[in-house]
Amino acid sequence: MGEEFYAIIKLVSGEEIFSLVISDEVNDETVIVLQSPVIINMFTSHEGSYLKVKPWVELSDEDFFIIKMDKIIYITESKDQKLINVYNDYISNPDEIDMKISNNRIKPDSSMGYISSVKDARKRLEDIFKGLKES
Repeated sequence: MGEEFYAIIKLVSGEEIFSLVISDEVNDETVIVLQSPVIINMFTSHEGSYLKVKPWVELSDEDFFIIKMDKIIYITESKDQKLINVYNDYISNPDEIDMKISNNRIKPDSSMGYISSVKDARKRLEDIFKGLKES
């Protein structure tokens, strides 16, 4: 078994997938073992950029897939930490598959602990303080 690494893989079918991969030898033939491969698409709108993550094989409960080298056009190791984080977040919580990115940063939401903006929080706290002063 080879070393694990994150990779972007272009298949002869035209699909581009992102996955944690391991290369292995089976019957003197090199194969690539994919762990939870996904397709990541980027969309841009007037509100910002979005990443759409979906499983490569949507109807399977399997996590590992084997691909022969003759089905691969290219494979390149990815050290892009943003892509790796998106992949790992998706693997740990596949229900949250859409992520909004603005200026190359993921926007916080309530699941990340984001409650309100500083401006809104300041207004609420001032209202509470004024209410306590008047009592």
